[in-house]
Amino acid sequence: MNYRLYTTSVRAWDAMLEAIENAKKSIYLEMYIFLDDTAQSHDFIGKLAEKARSGVRVIVVADAFGSKPLKKETFQTLRSSGAEFIIFSHWLRHIHRKVLIVDESVAFLGGVNIGQRFATWNDLQLELTGRITKSLLKSFAYTYAMAGGKDSKILKYREKKFGYKLRFWIVEHWPIRSIYALKNHYVDKITHAQKSITIVTPYFTPPRWLVSLLDDAVRRGIDVEILIPEQVDWKIMNALNYRYMHDLHHLGVKFFLVENMNHSKLLLIDGQEGLVGSQNIDLLSFQLNTEIGLFFTDKKLIHELVGVISEWKKHAQRFTPKKYKMHFFDYVIFTLVKILRPIL
Repeated sequence: MNYRLYTTSVRAWDAMLEAIENAKKSIYLEMYIFLDDTAQSHDFIGKLAEKARSGVRVIVVADAFGSKPLKKETFQTLRSSGAEFIIFSHWLRHIHRKVLIVDESVAFLGGVNIGQRFATWNDLQLELTGRITKSLLKSFAYTYAMAGGKDSKILKYREKKFGYKLRFWIVEHWPIRSIYALKNHYVDKITHAQKSITIVTPYFTPPRWLVSLLDDAVRRGIDVEILIPEQVDWKIMNALNYRYMHDLHHLGVKFFLVENMNHSKLLLIDGQEGLVGSQNIDLLSFQLNTEIGLFFTDKKLIHELVGVISEWKKHAQRFTPKKYKMHFFDYVIFTLVKILRPIL
């Protein structure tokens, strides 16, 4: 498998649009947030419509909640061009994945959404080629079916079996299939960590089982570091992030507050294993949403990610409880979350 790593939304968009421009047969796009306000710099809507009119099979699956601001005219533009545009709508569950597959041979996955407000964000996105794209096709087929897709060619990929190489495989979370591979992966890797655990996440409201695992890891002498943006895009999540950092700091977990908005989702274990994907460290990702990530042990990719994290930490500050004073609003929000969250 060959890969390229992108560390900002804009760089990922550049590569994704280039792949779409070069498409000859098919484009399958799956997005939590898919908006139409990037046309001035990155015209995804226009390019997808153009490729569909040229005879390329274009399928877009977007989440109804995440992509709510999408204009009706955009639906009409894509559908009139011949593209299949499906909106997944569920009152609680969301398609939180970010996947692009071009010509069934080039694929992208990670944390990058499409929308103008993400243009200045740091994020992690992988461009993949090789046999791993076939596994991604199978994964896309399940989401496509879940959203109501009917194309038999796509649906048949659910029946295919693909072998996995030791260095790379797909990690998924499918609530409707009662498969919790994402949670199982975190449990297995954190439990067996020998030296270090590094997590990068924009939103940090960990389930109780994860808090217990991290507490146990610190007690075993494992160095646990978590990178979180100093300020995120939701005020409520800022309050929750700081509250959970406050609690886990006392357990011995080290937190780094990074500059700018960082939307990356990364798990590194002992500097030898990694997972990049769409998952946040929250109950939605581990229990309700549909997620996807790539697990890897490739030394080159690990080395590259370690370098990226090191650069981010240069522009970060260590969290201490003194850095954030709880306000009345914070206590109200945190109390409500404790009442509403399931007992796990």
